[in-house]
Amino acid sequence: MRDLTRRQAIGTLGTLAAAATVSPRMLLARESGTTSRLKQSVSRWCYGKIPIDDLCESAKAIGYKSVELLDEIDWQVPKKHGLTCAMANGFGKIPVGFNRPDNHDKLVSDAEIMIPKAAAAGVPNIVCFSGNRGGLSDGEGIANCIAGFKRITPTAERHGVTLCLEVLNSKVDHHDYHADHTAWAVQVVQGVASPRLKILYDIYHMQIMEGDVIATIRANFQHIAHYHTGGVPGRNEIDDTQELNYRRVMQAIADLGFTGFVAQEFVPKRDPLTSLKQAYEICDV
Repeated sequence: MRDLTRRQAIGTLGTLAAAATVSPRMLLARESGTTSRLKQSVSRWCYGKIPIDDLCESAKAIGYKSVELLDEIDWQVPKKHGLTCAMANGFGKIPVGFNRPDNHDKLVSDAEIMIPKAAAAGVPNIVCFSGNRGGLSDGEGIANCIAGFKRITPTAERHGVTLCLEVLNSKVDHHDYHADHTAWAVQVVQGVASPRLKILYDIYHMQIMEGDVIATIRANFQHIAHYHTGGVPGRNEIDDTQELNYRRVMQAIADLGFTGFVAQEFVPKRDPLTSLKQAYEICDV
């Protein structure tokens, strides 16, 4: 389960000095006074062997604005380094989500506790999950999610925190996950009709499930609050070792006027900080 994986050490420590090395392209941008059109974040779970303070310092040196997918105990750590936590690990688990009414009371109770705390800590988004199908039809799952989320979006609205329903692939990584297509999640968001329920669009997962990434993003831009990256296949580096042109995808997102965060959520095969720096430059459009 990915909620457990995020707490495991996946990356290797690497050389911290790599993050402090700034490319000529980045130096030129700073000297000319230009700024990036996208704010970039780092998913903590991919770099579990790097101490969080070291990861924050290295990410900041590269140009990142956030280290995310943190539990409450770590929400304040990025602030010490001039960063934010753009996305909190949420309530529930990937297989146990809002598509089953039996889960609602527990999820709502946990949400009512977490949302005010996230707001007080300056955490703008919380990741949420549909849960696994377990024999439910799409219609049943969508209706149940709408009913469950409607119980907590008023609290999210009062506190200015956005709940982000994550779309994940059910083909490779999360078998039987219900929100495995963009259109499914859009129906939930539209049914709840709250400005504080949006989609966490994971580019890696949706490339596996449906492809046509740029057109899908353009068609559903108003429903998306956050993006995750990852190379296909393998969820590794987002460079030319994989099938998507991430620079073009990022240009399309920036052209739409996106003001949220794009988070690197790939598992590096090489030195993790060198790969993080490379990914930053690919997405720095």
